[in-house]
Amino acid sequence: MNNPALPSSAKLLFHNLFYLIFLLALSGCEPAAIKPAAETPATAAAPAAATDSNTSAQVPTAATSVPAAPVCELRLGFETWEPYQYLGIDQKAGGLDIELVQAIAKRMSCTLVTQHSNWLELVGALKEGKVDLLMGASMTPSRQEFAHFSDPYRKEQFVLFVRSADAAGLPQNTIADFIGAGKKLGIVSEYYYGPELTELYSNETYKTQFVEASLSELNIARLVDEDIDGMLEDKFVGVSMLRRKGLDRDIGQHSITLGNTDVYVMFSKTTVKPETVAAFNKALAEIRQNGEYDAVLARYQY
Repeated sequence: MNNPALPSSAKLLFHNLFYLIFLLALSGCEPAAIKPAAETPATAAAPAAATDSNTSAQVPTAATSVPAAPVCELRLGFETWEPYQYLGIDQKAGGLDIELVQAIAKRMSCTLVTQHSNWLELVGALKEGKVDLLMGASMTPSRQEFAHFSDPYRKEQFVLFVRSADAAGLPQNTIADFIGAGKKLGIVSEYYYGPELTELYSNETYKTQFVEASLSELNIARLVDEDIDGMLEDKFVGVSMLRRKGLDRDIGQHSITLGNTDVYVMFSKTTVKPETVAAFNKALAEIRQNGEYDAVLARYQY
């Protein structure tokens, strides 16, 4: 049966009601709005910091946290060369040089990783980039081929040590006189003693009179055993070693010295950039100015 025709007002009402139902159904099926991609910390605006309702203390968010500073790590090679460098009873590096480099590294925001060995092996490790820096170095043209050098940070003086009983009968003026008299001299491999000794060492006539050792302690033993007639060592190092071994009456300083020369820090060209050396020099100048440098030297009566 056909429906009777609806009046126009009823038609309008029916039309509006149908349209309203259609819109409601459509909105119920609409997908959630797509969120924009998260902004990187470099471009995102920092949101207001969250607060704890009980304490009102601000809680830092990821967007407001300070990024960690870049890590600076320097591998420091050191030998047993008291009072400048040594391995303490706690198995930690100590000494005048060590304290100075620790103060400098702190100003550079660097950490130090120490490696203990003898000088000969440490120089080889520096060449290969297995360590980054060595303290207590003299500057030579051959070393400049593989190493950067800091500004000078202290002085050193090598002294001839001999058996006390023999001192009066030995040449008294120069190391050339000592060698020229046929005396045997103990030296440490890869140490630089200055131009005078370098010239004597390169003279084939005197080659057999130089007896090399990897450690200064070995030279002391040879001197006690009369295998050599004298040994060259830094004045403070020699006195310290002899006192520690109870040999300071048997072996003493001779009148012959090799002058007072500058000492540097040597950096591996394989691993260390010139900018790092410049930062080291800047920090060295700062501890000289603020008194830290003098305080370290005073502790060792240097």
